[in-house]
Amino acid sequence: MIDLRIGFIGLGNVGGPLAGNLLRHGIELTVRDLDPARVASFVARGAKPANSPRELAAGVDLVITCLPSPAVSAQVMEQPDGVLAGLAAGKIWLEMSTTDYAEARRLAARVEERGATAMDCPVSGGCHRAATGNISIFAGGTRAAFERVLPVLSILGQRILHTGPVGSASMLKVLTNYLCTVHLAALAEALTVAKVAGLDMNTTYEGIRISSGNSFVHETESQVILNGSRDINFTMDLVVKDVGLFDALAGDHEVPLELSPLVLGIFRDGARRYGEREFSPNIIRRLEDACRVRVLGEGFPAQMVDDEPKIPGYEVVPRRQSPL
Repeated sequence: MIDLRIGFIGLGNVGGPLAGNLLRHGIELTVRDLDPARVASFVARGAKPANSPRELAAGVDLVITCLPSPAVSAQVMEQPDGVLAGLAAGKIWLEMSTTDYAEARRLAARVEERGATAMDCPVSGGCHRAATGNISIFAGGTRAAFERVLPVLSILGQRILHTGPVGSASMLKVLTNYLCTVHLAALAEALTVAKVAGLDMNTTYEGIRISSGNSFVHETESQVILNGSRDINFTMDLVVKDVGLFDALAGDHEVPLELSPLVLGIFRDGARRYGEREFSPNIIRRLEDACRVRVLGEGFPAQMVDDEPKIPGYEVVPRRQSPL
């Protein structure tokens, strides 16, 4: 068992399953969330509650935050009774939220002023993989910090990539979320065209799956689209936030994007039409409404379930050319 006391702030769709993995592995866990019911659920399973982020940070060795936006992370860290006030030399902060790389670096500098260590460690792979510990983790920070927290990350996830200094993980995370969003928008168009053209939707799903058009997004989100639930535990407002962060990253480096502004406009329109908290795969509804069809198949699940056995997490080492 890992000999670290861990505090977890943010028990939502991603944070809750991640924190649950720590409990299942016998970690001494302290939790905090604005929803008392979420906290009570963890306390019933053996976790300790904290009355403030400061109290939580003061009582643990490692603090994990998994929050919905950079603004919320900043508030939790910097308010008078926030995490920073409870940090001291030797403690560690892991930012597992999807956040702005510059904000991750700014807060990391404040953490280090307290003598503590900071890393940004966002996750990727879907809420269903967060629940099983099979999600992927990007980890930004020093190599020494990475090696210190790798045993914890190996519980939380399966494939763990050290991306470089603090902020690099957040950059990579918004890049991958952007790619996911592009394919979701493209799949909405492809599936609608298939429906209107009279193709069988189950056959269409398999055709895409076994072809060069396949992707992780198709194998997951297309299934809940064709079920009709569109429930992937991710919402329109989060897509707009994440693609907006990707746009900002590109803008900071003066990259003239073309696809990203179009995709961002599509999801902003979806949020206006159907609500910011509508599930993101229901972006297909814009096309269903325009074509007066429902894009559905048979036998697809309402939610994704990860049936891959949990194995200990491991570091993914980037390929590099061997020296001559």
